[in-house]
Amino acid sequence: MRRTNALAATAALGLLTAPAFAADNGIYLGASVGQSGVSFEDSIAGEDFELDVDSTGYKAILGWRFLDWLAVEANYVDLGSGDDRVAGTKIETDVDGFTLSAVGFLPVGPVDLFARVGAIDWNADVTAPEFNLESSDDGTDLTYGVGLQFRVWSLGVRAEYEQFDISDADTVDMVSLGVTWTFL
Repeated sequence: MRRTNALAATAALGLLTAPAFAADNGIYLGASVGQSGVSFEDSIAGEDFELDVDSTGYKAILGWRFLDWLAVEANYVDLGSGDDRVAGTKIETDVDGFTLSAVGFLPVGPVDLFARVGAIDWNADVTAPEFNLESSDDGTDLTYGVGLQFRVWSLGVRAEYEQFDISDADTVDMVSLGVTWTFL
């Protein structure tokens, strides 16, 4: 019985020291995959239509956490390709871009709560194959998001929600799960 209590106490103390093993600062690389969405409502020639496309998206992550509570992060984000029917016509979308964000962290033991704000330089392609119509657009707009990550040594596992304020779209967002590795 005493041995079991001693082992439990030792394990509890070990868990309390886990944050000391986490690599808080440094350059990190990572990747995420998740569900992305693009939606907008518009009116053309008095006809209202709505487009709502969900797809699998991913991103490649490069960051530098230079303070315990602050990092700069650059990402390549591919929101995937998807399609929806609008007034019986198949419409396909493909959106990707590069982001640069400031990321603020609130460390709570081995877990970090974080929020980001930055900009996305995006490219969007919209096609209506039935009518042989293609349209492309690009721009730079605001991006922001929230998430949490669990860190052990240099490995981080994160869950995140991001919103991309892309012009002419009502909602462009992504929910993702990912991993990062911090280099000391």
